[in-house]
Amino acid sequence: MSPTVLGLVRASHPEPAAAVTTVAGLLAWGVGHRPAGVLAVVLTVAASQLAVGWANDALDADRDATVGRTDKPVAAGTVGRRATAVAATVAALGTPALALTTGPAAALCATLGLVSALLYDWPLKSTPVSVLPYAASFGALPAFVVLALPGPVLPPVWLVAAAACLGAGAHFANVLPDLADDARTGVRGLPHRLGPAGSRAAAALLLLAATATLVLGPPGPPSGVGVAAVATAVVVPPLSWYGERAADRPGRRPVAAFRAVLLIALIDVALLVTSGRLV
Repeated sequence: MSPTVLGLVRASHPEPAAAVTTVAGLLAWGVGHRPAGVLAVVLTVAASQLAVGWANDALDADRDATVGRTDKPVAAGTVGRRATAVAATVAALGTPALALTTGPAAALCATLGLVSALLYDWPLKSTPVSVLPYAASFGALPAFVVLALPGPVLPPVWLVAAAACLGAGAHFANVLPDLADDARTGVRGLPHRLGPAGSRAAAALLLLAATATLVLGPPGPPSGVGVAAVATAVVVPPLSWYGERAADRPGRRPVAAFRAVLLIALIDVALLVTSGRLV
């Protein structure tokens, strides 16, 4: 693999991109897509995730260099800023094109989710409403997956609301490792205004709200598996943060908070997939 390609892979934020794409694929299968539909959903979401990751690193290159982020390929000089911006543009243009293979309504929803995420990268990251793009883009994900089904099918409100809560929680958890670096470079989003304790509390409550909505939203009483998922959403964030503090080492970025989000997201999707047809 060439250094440029490797740099682009690292600049794409591969871990969350892979997790979100996997979640979308599992959800597509869970709502009843055929293999071709699952593939269309996965490719659309993957392109969207790549566009957002590359745009983020291209826009933040100067800030990342200022705070010495050697893990960021653009800031470290592993891959050029222009190459990353071009890759982001190609992926952004490819997202609606891929989504159109599933239908115009689904393509519009996928495009709105992408635009919302890009608006976070600039200019909303440093504003008190920095959480809104995360909520909107995550909420658009299941809406896109459902609208991509054949026939006139509308996404359940509870499913969109749960995804929006999960996205908002992800925002607070994702920013936690960068609060000090962001303060040095003038970023003042909502998590920065709440501080570490407030952001941890917001992330934990929103993740719990997401899981509880998935358990209580569908018709009928909650299952035992659903109750166990809610209990997991209660204990995973504080345990992950405590474990990370206990194992803290100088120079190591704390990422347990965001990985807790990914774990809860996968648990939530597994809960959905095993609960029967959703729409």
